[in-house]
Amino acid sequence: MTLGFSIETLLPYARVSGPLRMGLVRLAESEWLDPAPDLAARAAAFDAYPESVQVLPEGEAPGGELAQMLGAADLESAARAQWEDFCLLTQDAPGEPYRLVAAAVGFPTDWRLVEKIGKPLHAVHEPIHGYAEQLSDGVDRFMDKLRTDEIYGRTNMFVIPSGDARYMPDLPAEQRYAHVTPDNAGTTLYARCERETLRRLPDTGAIVFTIGVYRTALGSLSDAAMERIASSVGALLDGEEARRGAPAYAQALTAYASARARARAA
Repeated sequence: MTLGFSIETLLPYARVSGPLRMGLVRLAESEWLDPAPDLAARAAAFDAYPESVQVLPEGEAPGGELAQMLGAADLESAARAQWEDFCLLTQDAPGEPYRLVAAAVGFPTDWRLVEKIGKPLHAVHEPIHGYAEQLSDGVDRFMDKLRTDEIYGRTNMFVIPSGDARYMPDLPAEQRYAHVTPDNAGTTLYARCERETLRRLPDTGAIVFTIGVYRTALGSLSDAAMERIASSVGALLDGEEARRGAPAYAQALTAYASARARARAA
């Protein structure tokens, strides 16, 4: 089994509890990018938010190399022609931290590219509780060793009250989830997975980090997928639960999952 392009195929690989981990899966070239992107949605996102594309001077060469690889004129054109967002990371010198030097991010999950561009990888991940302590060193070592003939993928999972591809909430979690009840959780809560991949460009040596967003209402998920999501409630690290808004939806999700399990057993 390998990473697919849907919530159902991604969830088995998504971390839903315990310590942070990379959880990498080796991918073939044919598995790198979604073969059926919704280009209208991509165009709408970049048209509405021009700041979704940022390229520093040191990111121009990697951005150009990636665009050429994908048959596009530039980084933005490449991102408009694919479902995935693209982030490009380079080192100022061997042994230095990787920095975010160019990106086209049409579907962010509660982060702003303009606030992250130019920063080292550990600073880009600063809001993620436990990243510096549990994952940062391992990520750096992996990226140093990544070869140009390798592609790796991973995924994560969020529960959010929106099916929008672009998720940039501006309200506290208590307000975002205030309308969610055990009775309506199947239609008001969504599983959101980010399918992420890493590969190295052969000429510039930059790392390409892609993010493909998939989301589905809980009520349309299989029983196995719903059980996996339910197991995430209360199982995240201290601090991460609050960042993801889990306390605001946990009771409704747990009650919905229990009711669904009882109905299946009846």
